[in-house]
Amino acid sequence: MANIATQRIQRELNEVAKFDEAQKKAISIEIVNGSLLEFIGKIAGPPDTPYEGGIFNLEIKIPPSYPFNPPKMRFITKIWHPNISSVTGAICLDILKDQWAAAMTIRTVLLSLQALLAAAEPDDPQDAVVARQYKEDHELFVQTAKHWTLVYARPDSDKEKWSNLDFDAKIAKLREVMGCDEHQARVALSSNNWDLDRATQSML
Repeated sequence: MANIATQRIQRELNEVAKFDEAQKKAISIEIVNGSLLEFIGKIAGPPDTPYEGGIFNLEIKIPPSYPFNPPKMRFITKIWHPNISSVTGAICLDILKDQWAAAMTIRTVLLSLQALLAAAEPDDPQDAVVARQYKEDHELFVQTAKHWTLVYARPDSDKEKWSNLDFDAKIAKLREVMGCDEHQARVALSSNNWDLDRATQSML
């Protein structure tokens, strides 16, 4: 069975390189450790979304039963999105579960994930905290998602131009008060709608 999987993957890799998305660097796949069962996928954040300009890396593991069972995928790059865990990178997407079909490919999954970044489904969340913010204070969600994209997914050269000074100041203050690292402060503030008092309480 594993032999079927590796043959199929080799064909898929050749196909991905031919498509326009690869030429435009919208999606790409890289082999890890010379194995045809382990990859790093990359997707570009779609235009006109909080993820624009970001490059998001995904861990892709191919089961020996592929293509009859879906690949296992999770985001390695941290991201603020209702359908992706801000903690583990786990993804809520039906084609990675019970809606998978053997005719699908890694390319179609990466394109579906790119579409998910452009059109979240907050009523079927992977991360309930993010989904609540998305529905209750959408503008704050957009600003938070942009901030996470800036910090975790954009090239260093962009950082000064796109930074949110208010968020940066609150992160610095929470780190000073709680003695935590930058990421812990960012998570606490993001999860508490950037309310410094509530974020502090959540860390006690």
